[in-house]
Amino acid sequence: MKKILMFVDELYEDLELHYPKIRLEEEGISIVVVGLEKKVYHGKKGLSVESDMTYDQINMDEYSGVIIPGGFAPDFLRRYDQVLNILKKYNNENKLIAFICHAGWVPISADILRGRKATSFISIKDDMVNAGALWEDSSVVIDNNLVSSRKPIDLGDFCKGILQVLSKQEK
Repeated sequence: MKKILMFVDELYEDLELHYPKIRLEEEGISIVVVGLEKKVYHGKKGLSVESDMTYDQINMDEYSGVIIPGGFAPDFLRRYDQVLNILKKYNNENKLIAFICHAGWVPISADILRGRKATSFISIKDDMVNAGALWEDSSVVIDNNLVSSRKPIDLGDFCKGILQVLSKQEK
């Protein structure tokens, strides 16, 4: 069974965490929610999720990649060295790195977007471009191991993109 990390922090975008989590679990993929602390985190709109583990408990080799929901959480996530180191390692290993909405801030801080195609919520387009991303206004953008989407309405395409990248990894 494939296992995917899902990063969480306070004020995550509720749908951008719960929709992919449920959708990928339907496909038999194990989603492991990871936070700075093992505790209950609260979404912007009132949903909550408990982290399964903390960043220092991760054995990175056990996972096929990572999903980063948007909301305000990415502004916290980008500050943690453990998060940025995971993204750098997974990018070097060509493992899935999926991010939606404001979550583009995290790969920006990991400095893995230079020359790569990606999308994000329109308000961080300048940040993405200034980090060297080749920004596109599309519901999903796939660039090798990177999968990005703009906002909650794109979640269907986002999950399809994640599944597409994971199926390529199997081959």
